[in-house]
Amino acid sequence: MTFDQLISRPDLKHAQAQLSLPASWGQGRTVFGGLSAALMLQSMLNQLDDQNRRLLSFSCNFVGPLLTDMPFELNTQLLRAGKNATQMQTTITQNDQVCLVALACFGKPRSSAIKVSAQDESTLAEINHTQTLPYIEGVMPAFIQHIDLNLQQGAMPFSGANSSHIGGWMKFKEAAQPHLSVLHLLALADAWPPTLLQLCEGPTPASSMSWYVEFLDDIELAGTEWFAMEAVTHQAEHGYAIEDAKLFSQDGKLLALSRQTVAVFDS
Repeated sequence: MTFDQLISRPDLKHAQAQLSLPASWGQGRTVFGGLSAALMLQSMLNQLDDQNRRLLSFSCNFVGPLLTDMPFELNTQLLRAGKNATQMQTTITQNDQVCLVALACFGKPRSSAIKVSAQDESTLAEINHTQTLPYIEGVMPAFIQHIDLNLQQGAMPFSGANSSHIGGWMKFKEAAQPHLSVLHLLALADAWPPTLLQLCEGPTPASSMSWYVEFLDDIELAGTEWFAMEAVTHQAEHGYAIEDAKLFSQDGKLLALSRQTVAVFDS
């Protein structure tokens, strides 16, 4: 199934749903985290009464593994709907264990005299299709078969590189229908490996623990466009790292800011 087919499942129209996800969307034995997050956000969007409220922020804690090919429960709760903002929470449980917890904030436009434009610009060159990574079964996570990653900055995981930044273009192989949205950007933002894995000399497990994304505007782009990501490691010590990323549209507009706490098991 494609990403669009998965997030369009009728089960997600209900605040409580039981789902399962195929191994083709796996990351090892677990579900690709970006897909899990997107399903949670889609459930929230389906429960949002005021469609004039756009996504401002989304945070997710990866509490435990969510296994592929096994049923799990998704539960979305409205925490508060105020005059201008709505706060929601979604939890995923499997085998009576909490796997993921997400919070999202939605807000409606308000009149304000304050305006500060984003000054960040992407430093990536134009897309060079010869740099798009080929999917290698058994070597790369299974979900990569659905995604094109065009590496431009940094290095491949486990290459013993001397820098901890990474940058490149990303898109789903199947064009989005009817257009790209915050759901696509959220999922793709998690498709790149943690920045610090390129420092490792050999295969090393790593896992996202918490993830926070702020969206600067609503997103409605042509389904075939690429997104750009540039990520840096702020600090890594004692098996944990903090990495920040900026996410851009293909024409260079800053769309979102991302921060993750990552655990790496290199000893």
